[in-house]
Amino acid sequence: MTRYIIIAAVLVIAVGFNTSLRAQQLEFGFKNPSFHSGNGYSSHVLSVEQLRFTRQKEVKDKAEAEAKEAERAATQNTVKKFLVNVESRIYAQLSKQLVDNMFGEGSATSGTAEIEDNIIYWEKVGDNINIRITESDGTVTTMSVPVGDFAF
Repeated sequence: MTRYIIIAAVLVIAVGFNTSLRAQQLEFGFKNPSFHSGNGYSSHVLSVEQLRFTRQKEVKDKAEAEAKEAERAATQNTVKKFLVNVESRIYAQLSKQLVDNMFGEGSATSGTAEIEDNIIYWEKVGDNINIRITESDGTVTTMSVPVGDFAF
């Protein structure tokens, strides 16, 4: 009887090993798509490129914002504001003098003014005043202003 038990046990163990020892072919594949050009590789490359582009754009935008802020801070101090205001008033006064020479009582028939390498030439021709502005780079702008009473 023990002999039958031993044989039965050996058969049970052999059958158990037989079913659990079935082998399959091993297949290898990379989990990371950057190591092969199969499924998912193009989307992986696109994602990496988008991340790189986004980081570079953020750095560039931050640098531009800081440069603009520094420029804004440099132009907003009190001395700069004062100088801009004085310059504006000087140009307004020069403009007033030029207009007085063109339209005033006993005014001349022509004249020339030079401001920062820009030449302003004017002359009265009939009922018009022709103004020619020659900039320092050679660009010429002309205007014709009618002489007469302006009414509003």
